[in-house]
Amino acid sequence: MTDLTVDSPQLHASYSREDVSALLKEHDIRFLRLIFTDIMGMNKNVELPLSQFDKALDGQIMFDGSSIQGFVRIEESDMLLAPDFDTFRVYPWDNFGRGKVARLICDVKNPDGSSFVGCPRGNLKRLAKKAEALGTIMMAGPEAEFFLFERDKDGGLTTLTNDEAGYFDAAPIDEAEGCRHVITNNLQAMGIEVEASHHEVAPGQHEIDFRYGNAIQTADNLITFKNVVRRVAKDFNLHATFMPKPIFGMNGSGMHVHMSLFDLAGQENLFADTSTDWQISEKGLSFLAGVIEHSRALCAITNPLVNSFKRLVPGYEAPTHIAWSMRNRSPMIRIPDRRGLGTRMELRMPDPSCNPYLAFACILAAGLDGMEKGLEPPPPVNKNIYTMSARERARNKVGTLPGNLSEAIIALEKDQLIRDAMGEHIASHFIEAKKREWADYIAQVHEWELQRYLGTY
Repeated sequence: MTDLTVDSPQLHASYSREDVSALLKEHDIRFLRLIFTDIMGMNKNVELPLSQFDKALDGQIMFDGSSIQGFVRIEESDMLLAPDFDTFRVYPWDNFGRGKVARLICDVKNPDGSSFVGCPRGNLKRLAKKAEALGTIMMAGPEAEFFLFERDKDGGLTTLTNDEAGYFDAAPIDEAEGCRHVITNNLQAMGIEVEASHHEVAPGQHEIDFRYGNAIQTADNLITFKNVVRRVAKDFNLHATFMPKPIFGMNGSGMHVHMSLFDLAGQENLFADTSTDWQISEKGLSFLAGVIEHSRALCAITNPLVNSFKRLVPGYEAPTHIAWSMRNRSPMIRIPDRRGLGTRMELRMPDPSCNPYLAFACILAAGLDGMEKGLEPPPPVNKNIYTMSARERARNKVGTLPGNLSEAIIALEKDQLIRDAMGEHIASHFIEAKKREWADYIAQVHEWELQRYLGTY
């Protein structure tokens, strides 16, 4: 299913307009997709035929922004798509003889060419520039989990799994191994270096890990990753979902984010300091403290669905408390054993339904705030938090993450730093949309209520 080999020219790191124009001809591309996301992280695209390629590369393609959630009002609808040439990729799957398709990820611009404040990718670039002004780059490596479910005879969606495998199980128990192989081949053909793949804890649950990069590259890779996983799953007559908790009583899907700060040359890990007790630098601890300080508001961004909070419950390896540790996996933040160049923090609460551009921007802003204020984190918690008493948790300064989407949105409304990290345009539209989502949810009568109350009252 893969047309391009690992040494394909599309794996090169940097392209100019002329490079992309030449590659379009070299690969005989017939259609070009200009990709962007709305504020919820949903992939959108405008697909162009060969005759419009030059116009696209010049950033002259316009679209109706009033049709995209959280963008603009109908009276100010025209928006421009400005392609990032470094994101040029050729889709590796067969297009049924209609001609090859390539893509460019774009920033959304106003008609005058200025940055649009509602563009999540442009917003992350704004925060990345702030970090660069402080002499640092945030590196991120996510672990995005997903479920593969069977489709019914009509192609409809189910929550039936095609295996009963568990954590790290292999074929023949893991029946989706072949699907993961094809996903991996396609990801590598699109320039994403896959490091490992395996079956996860729940039946039908999987994880594919790819190499870390700077925050913008990694967010681009995540939206590409989701697209590839869904496309390949469909070829196997399966449905891939990044819904955090699709089945009651089973583990949900998380997206643990490993992150560190490097110098601008990418040579020195600013979190590393072998002279300290924990081998973590003062900057690293302050960054960690900033994430802890703003974690309740961050939760609205990193866990943005009503369903997200069905995962953040005790008993399923997902954090519910605000704390950090070294090896202990019950707190929100873990510092993996590897030190030196590999020193990093692992934020364990995010799930793969989040918009990665917004999530990385807000995490970065929280961490930088901790560094700028010289915040100090509470002591690490090396005991299973779920077995601690309320008094023990209070003594160890262990906080609690929001219990539902409404609590998270209230925390976001109160946290001006995180709102500023989103930009007021995105923040106001995001909060408004999430309030409507919560109101719609609580107004519904759910099956649990019928089973619990219908025959009793």
